[in-house]
Amino acid sequence: MQTSSIELKVLDERLNSWGLPRYQTAMSAGIDLHACIPEPLRIEPQAPAVLVPSGIAVLMNNPFMVGFVLARSGLGHKKGLILGQSVGTIDADYANEIFISAWLRTTPGSEPLTIQPGDRIAQLVFVPILRPSFEVVTEFSAETERGLGGFGSTGI
Repeated sequence: MQTSSIELKVLDERLNSWGLPRYQTAMSAGIDLHACIPEPLRIEPQAPAVLVPSGIAVLMNNPFMVGFVLARSGLGHKKGLILGQSVGTIDADYANEIFISAWLRTTPGSEPLTIQPGDRIAQLVFVPILRPSFEVVTEFSAETERGLGGFGSTGI
């Protein structure tokens, strides 16, 4: 499969010692994003999401590519740290710093989570996208097996 080149700008020099974003294995889907914060950040369970700078900006400059900021599975499963908006979308023409919306999903009264400067707290995955044109119609040109069925229409 052909790969594309993406420009990556380092905005926080500490990444040079922590390690630039990279694929951790030959088959990793995403690059880990570091928490580029000045001091430890304590996140309380169920508190409002906080924006954590990643210290990088990327320029895809390709209308058929998108970046998705996703939770790291270990942090989400073991510690309860997830993204405040589930998935962060980085458009191909966005060239500013990437921020991670971090939220601690554990129940109130649970232990808070402290993020240290340099912790890898999210991942960035690049995905090809389609950009279809739209044809406005009053009726669809075909019927489908599902038709107008929606939530739960094929079983639960």
